[in-house]
Amino acid sequence: MSDHEDNAEGYFEEQYDDPDAAMDYDPDADFTMGDQNGADPSTANAAQNGIVESGDPAAYGAASGEANKERITTPYMTKYERARILGTRALQISMNAPVLVATEGETDPLQIAMKELAARKIPLIIRRYLPDSSFEDWSVQELILTE
Repeated sequence: MSDHEDNAEGYFEEQYDDPDAAMDYDPDADFTMGDQNGADPSTANAAQNGIVESGDPAAYGAASGEANKERITTPYMTKYERARILGTRALQISMNAPVLVATEGETDPLQIAMKELAARKIPLIIRRYLPDSSFEDWSVQELILTE
């Protein structure tokens, strides 16, 4: 059986584009989406969008906030900060970062991280963001552990 049983010509003719047809394609054209003056909108609106191309935190300006000189947040480490600190440090230890306490035969990275936290040897900084777009940086050594 065939789709063209009655030998009907033109019953199912596939349409193809003519390969010899002229195309309006210039391979040397500049495809940036700049304005008519040639300015690139990604750099023109960078200050308005808060995008920093260089990766320099100082280039953010007031949009990123500033470190508070006077600390207003609690000096206690929250359970969420503790979990993140332990997870981050355990990941570092599992990727062969130097251990800062005596391991005494322990091989579990999480147990080693907990031991480092108890000894206050974890070299990480906790950044707490505030509603006014400022932030506070606390080292693990400065925070009070409740557990």
